Amino acid sequence: MTEAPTRPLWRGRALAFAGIVLVAFSLRSAVAALSPILAEVNADLHVPTWVIGLIGAAPPVCFAVFGIVTPMLERRFGLERLAAASMLIAATAMVVRALAGDGAVLLVGTVVLFAAVGVGNVVLPPLIKAYFPDRTGMMTALYSSLLAVAAFVPPLVAVPVADAAGWRFSLGLWAVFAVAAIVPWVAMLVRERRSTAASTAASAVLLTTGAIDIVEEPAPRVLGRLVRVPLAWALALTFGVSAASVYACFAWLPVVLVDLTGVDHASAGALLSLFGAMGLPWSILVPMAVTRWNRVGVVYGVALVAGVAGVLGMVLAPTAATVLWVVLLGTPQGLFPAVLVMIQRRSRTHEGAVALSSFSQSIGYAVAALFPLGFAVLHEATGDWRGALVSLGILFLFTIPAGIIVTRTRTIEDEWERRYGAW
Repeated sequence: MTEAPTRPLWRGRALAFAGIVLVAFSLRSAVAALSPILAEVNADLHVPTWVIGLIGAAPPVCFAVFGIVTPMLERRFGLERLAAASMLIAATAMVVRALAGDGAVLLVGTVVLFAAVGVGNVVLPPLIKAYFPDRTGMMTALYSSLLAVAAFVPPLVAVPVADAAGWRFSLGLWAVFAVAAIVPWVAMLVRERRSTAASTAASAVLLTTGAIDIVEEPAPRVLGRLVRVPLAWALALTFGVSAASVYACFAWLPVVLVDLTGVDHASAGALLSLFGAMGLPWSILVPMAVTRWNRVGVVYGVALVAGVAGVLGMVLAPTAATVLWVVLLGTPQGLFPAVLVMIQRRSRTHEGAVALSSFSQSIGYAVAALFPLGFAVLHEATGDWRGALVSLGILFLFTIPAGIIVTRTRTIEDEWERRYGAW
């Protein structure tokens, strides 16, 4: 598939551009703002360990659940209203977390926040498809790059801000970006309402003269159909491989590095930052590789080879080239922007894009929620990290069947029609 003919970036869609940029930054800054200052929060609120565990598990669980719910909400309210509502709820939840007086309120605010972020995760790819069909590669690169930047900027400033102004200010200041993200979508909705009122008045004249008829079409049950479409499962599996490896490494990589390589905790933290930063260059390069050069198979191949090589290096010679192994382990993050692009390029209709975004992200985050726990279970069972690392290498092998399916140039609608008839 090729992109639509290009037109000036700003013509008629400057508000959509601003809205997408601000929402993208808010989605990840909300996730990354708490963990760097959790010690300060715990010293003040005395948060129970089990609550901290639930807070850590909340992001992928909420993303999976609300990935399923979002298409139903979209059919009822529309993409723009959902984008505005998700940011309003996210901003409110950030303020609630900052004002929390105990661990229970902190947990509730976190769950509500990540529920809103889960909705935003699903609606952004269809919004890009709707407003920038001629620039999906550029906009997806921008979107995924902002996600990467927003993942490592808050940890860099959270502790200094907390030291200077307190952890509550440090935790709540990110609500400013969520509030700013509401403004473009509200402005668009106001403009749409005015234009709709004008067109309704004109349509009323045509209806009274019998010039047009009203034809009501039932909302398609697209999400249920995707269960029977291999392409949807391939993209969901791809998303799951990327998300599970990222969450497992963010949870356990510093501990693994200390145990296997003997580095100190500060060095392990720096290597984790390097791992996270690997998402940024791939966020820029992968969308171009897919949209401009149609090198989907190359993206999958690089992710597979790098991921497996990183695992083998950590298992067989962890101290030989530790920095290289961490870089290689971070390379499969490139599958994340690949999925974002393919959601748009492997769907032909608006409903298909929303459903495919929901399906791939809900399944992917469900895998991501389970894998870090399995990582810990394997370590407890074997007393060593090598078995857990091997499981990560096995996870990367699933990119082979997924990549074979995704590289076929067709859409979910085409695949359904080929198998079952009319979409």
